[in-house]
Amino acid sequence: MRWLLGKERFTILSGWVEEFLGLHPETLAHLLDTCLVVVFYLLVRGFLRGRFFRRVVEPSRRYLISKTITYVLGLFAFLIVIKIWVRTDIDLATYLGILSAGLAIALQDVITNLAGWLFIMLRQPFRVGDRIQIGDRAGDVIDVRLFMFSMLEIGEWVDADQSTGRIIHVPNGGVFKQPLTNYTQAFDFIWNEIPVTVTFESDWRRAEEILKQVADEHAEKLDTAMEKQIRAVNHKFKLQFRHLTPYVWVKVIDFGVTLTIRYLCHPRRRRHSEGEMWRAILSAFEQEDGVDFAYPTQRFYHNRQEGKSGAGGPQPPAAAERIEHDAH
Repeated sequence: MRWLLGKERFTILSGWVEEFLGLHPETLAHLLDTCLVVVFYLLVRGFLRGRFFRRVVEPSRRYLISKTITYVLGLFAFLIVIKIWVRTDIDLATYLGILSAGLAIALQDVITNLAGWLFIMLRQPFRVGDRIQIGDRAGDVIDVRLFMFSMLEIGEWVDADQSTGRIIHVPNGGVFKQPLTNYTQAFDFIWNEIPVTVTFESDWRRAEEILKQVADEHAEKLDTAMEKQIRAVNHKFKLQFRHLTPYVWVKVIDFGVTLTIRYLCHPRRRRHSEGEMWRAILSAFEQEDGVDFAYPTQRFYHNRQEGKSGAGGPQPPAAAERIEHDAH
């Protein structure tokens, strides 16, 4: 800044500042140089972002370019400011060593968050746009910064993994301390299940056929792009998907027969796919007299009248007459 103002003007300005504010001329010079670096950083960043944004239209690429420019220029500006404030008779490496030792003790959480940012950038457990869950919080990643990342929250009081509208800011150090789940990494689909329970008296085989038809009609179809993703996942991770087509599992519970549809769907279309399938199931069951939904209830079961003959059910006529005679 001295060369910009001139030696004589700077001497006058520094004398006035020292008289009224008590700042040493050397400190004033450092402050002015720092302000000049910040202004230059902002101007260059704005110029580069403007040039690139005129050529790039895609939002995701714009975001990546903006972050890259900010981080690179910010690193250079930080190093220049450090050099401005470090005395010239002290070796820069020695100064940085002493400074880093003190910061490691005083700013443990900040350093952990910075290390988390490096881990996210290099190992990429998730990217902007991925749907993740960290700890008990889930959402779509919308921003990654030096000390924290932001998610558009899903779940909580909203059913079927839809957005709540709230933004969660998570410290980057959380990737080292909490389990991290990625819904969309490498493979764009997840398995979803819809349980449907029918009564014991229903024709469960017919119900199974109906559910299989509904799943085949509304589930994601296995296409070339999905097959490529599956092959890529198998090469990257030790995974093997055997059944990718919809399937219906059968299970007996205490008040009926549960038929569970298992199918592939996109994480962000889970509620939509469930709604479409339930509409089709309700319409199909309305046309079937032999199929009825089951729900928790109480009933009395008379084995002599309702049970099978081989399991203590209805008695032969002779036995029934004998029982009636004994009763009289």
